[in-house]
Amino acid sequence: MAAAEKFFARKQQETAIFLNEVQQKAVSHTSGPLLLLASPGSGKTTTIIMKIGYLIEEQGINPTRIKALTFSKAAAVDMQQRFKRLFPQLTPVGFSTIHSFAYEVARAYFRSRQISYHIIEGDSADEREQPQTNEPSLHKKHILRSLFLSIVGETITDDQMDELTTYISYIKNKLIPAEQWSQVRCDVPHAEQILQAYEQFKRSGHHRLLLDFDDMLAVANQALQEDEQLLRSYQQQFDYVLTDESQDTSLVQHYIIERLVAGHRRLCVVADDDQSIYSWRGAEPAYLLNFKAVYPDATILFMEQNYRSTSTIVYAANQFISRNKQRYPKQMFTDNGSGDPIRLRVSANPAEQTKYIVQQIQGLQQLAEVAVLYRNNSSSVALINALDRAGIPFYVKDADQRFFSHWVVEDILNFMRMSYTDKRVDLLEKIHLKFNGYISKQQMAALKEISNQQSVFDNLLQYVQLHDYQVQPLLNSKETFQQMKGMPPLPAIGVIRERLGYERAIEKMCERLGFRKEYLIGMLNTLEEIAAELDTMEQFAARLKHLQQVLTRSRQHRNEHAVTLSTLHSAKGLEFDYVFMIDLVEGIIPSKHDVKADELEEAARLFYVGMTRAKRELELITYTERGGEKAAESRFVTAVRDIVNPPKQHASAVEQSASSSSTLQAQPSQPPKHPNAIVSREQLQVNLPVTHTKFGAGVIIACGDERVTIQFAESTKQLAIAPCLENGLLLLEGEAAVLERV
Repeated sequence: MAAAEKFFARKQQETAIFLNEVQQKAVSHTSGPLLLLASPGSGKTTTIIMKIGYLIEEQGINPTRIKALTFSKAAAVDMQQRFKRLFPQLTPVGFSTIHSFAYEVARAYFRSRQISYHIIEGDSADEREQPQTNEPSLHKKHILRSLFLSIVGETITDDQMDELTTYISYIKNKLIPAEQWSQVRCDVPHAEQILQAYEQFKRSGHHRLLLDFDDMLAVANQALQEDEQLLRSYQQQFDYVLTDESQDTSLVQHYIIERLVAGHRRLCVVADDDQSIYSWRGAEPAYLLNFKAVYPDATILFMEQNYRSTSTIVYAANQFISRNKQRYPKQMFTDNGSGDPIRLRVSANPAEQTKYIVQQIQGLQQLAEVAVLYRNNSSSVALINALDRAGIPFYVKDADQRFFSHWVVEDILNFMRMSYTDKRVDLLEKIHLKFNGYISKQQMAALKEISNQQSVFDNLLQYVQLHDYQVQPLLNSKETFQQMKGMPPLPAIGVIRERLGYERAIEKMCERLGFRKEYLIGMLNTLEEIAAELDTMEQFAARLKHLQQVLTRSRQHRNEHAVTLSTLHSAKGLEFDYVFMIDLVEGIIPSKHDVKADELEEAARLFYVGMTRAKRELELITYTERGGEKAAESRFVTAVRDIVNPPKQHASAVEQSASSSSTLQAQPSQPPKHPNAIVSREQLQVNLPVTHTKFGAGVIIACGDERVTIQFAESTKQLAIAPCLENGLLLLEGEAAVLERV
């Protein structure tokens, strides 16, 4: 029996782990470069650990001379623990991230040249540190915040900071020269100028070199390129190098690895080009497709057997991702049973989607085996609210608290506060540019000089120099704030959005500052979902505070009896019996920015990552209306529908849904409209009595471009205008109906 066969037999007896033929080939391949393309659920990590054990036990390589590089700290820790479980008698191997290895190289390079440096990111640079002078503190975000203020003249938002740091990271990981920075898209105003100022700031006037994490990669790559002695020392330090999750590796990281193994070329690259989802921060999936151009003698193996999911899920996921062009041709398969069919659910709107998910989860026993996946973190807030009300424990992976401190949330609360007292100049100062008052900064400054504890609107009208066109809007705004007092929070938000013009103000800010309109409008829609079940604005404010605390506490539920809420990006590497993928509409996945072929393929890969998290049951949920506008089903859902129900079968599937629990339902035919039906937007006026075909008689209290708010006898409703007009849902009452027909 060959040494490899003995090793596999011994390990199967010791650990009960059996490796299939491809896995065994991957483990025993030890000379020359190897690209191991591992499909989801194919036992990738186990194969890597077994390979490291094989290198030590059968090839006689000292564990300290093996370098295993991973994408994240969590992955490095996980691999270290698995190695210890499978090979408890062996000396630990060096598992680390590529960033930590680059830091080690850069540190050695600086030490040899006696260069003083300071890290401006992470634990070594306290982000809470406050500058003692007018100079920004030496932390990356403080520096960028200060530069943004000086160049743009405004305070940078958290969203803009995220996009700006991603832009900078992308440029550095791609090694893009300064003369090409302008070609990289970034919606943050003056991003290129800010980056130039940032780089200049780091290089001058501090008696030491300032470095962020991405600089470490560039320095390490440059050091290995320029310092032959340093390069040789690292090449001689390791006899074998393994990299995991290499589809997420950037160009500069690939170059570092190339230089590290240039001498012996003993390299194992583990990746899945179908799960490359980080090109926006510099990942280079094309590098894998051109692997043989870099390593002509490389062996490429395909681990295509999925041990995780049912054959139904595996077949659909494989067919779905096969539509992509820029990929290795793979055929993922499984020996698992077929299990339940993939469910495709069409909800009316996000609120109904949330209600449905909660109902479904309430019927499940093993909550730790349930996950709800979404593209954007903001999707979690409505879920958190609903799960909390239902008493269902949950864990939010990478919990993002910023929703509750976001300026949009604070704006809505400030508008509500103004409805209780219009004497607070400090509140008006925060929102005066965001409603129909048309108050300039100069007029605001003049108002602040007045301290008579009177209405800010009265003071503006009496003591501040105004233009004629400002008078009536200010009078209207004063009246609107007074009418808002005591309103339930849902109609109050509608008044803020429409009558006070907050939504139009947001749209203008998006045009001027590069904010994502759909994201901000989505936040307003989420706030309305939270407000829908509350009676007072005080309850609304208290509910937001409570949810923020609930989100913080949810971190304690990890690995407990709790539902997992996660973005699709953060879910990679995880698996659950039951997976719900939500908000599957055009504009979210794919996003409106996913236009080019490579962008659409990456969005498809992200969708594929979500599908392949499911072991037993997968449900894809879309909806037809969002924020008062029609929502189109994601093209990816349509693609899956065509896979699980080929087009010829669609008609029969729809017919069956009328008498079964199928979620594919036929669209109802439209009934003839009532002769009193309102058919144009011009007919919708504040204080107009109307009758809704379902909710009965009411009065219009607010009307905007997309929504109409109606006070009915028992409740206040916000309705999307378009479907009301198209379906004849609103009828004119009494004299108004007669006058319309005259």
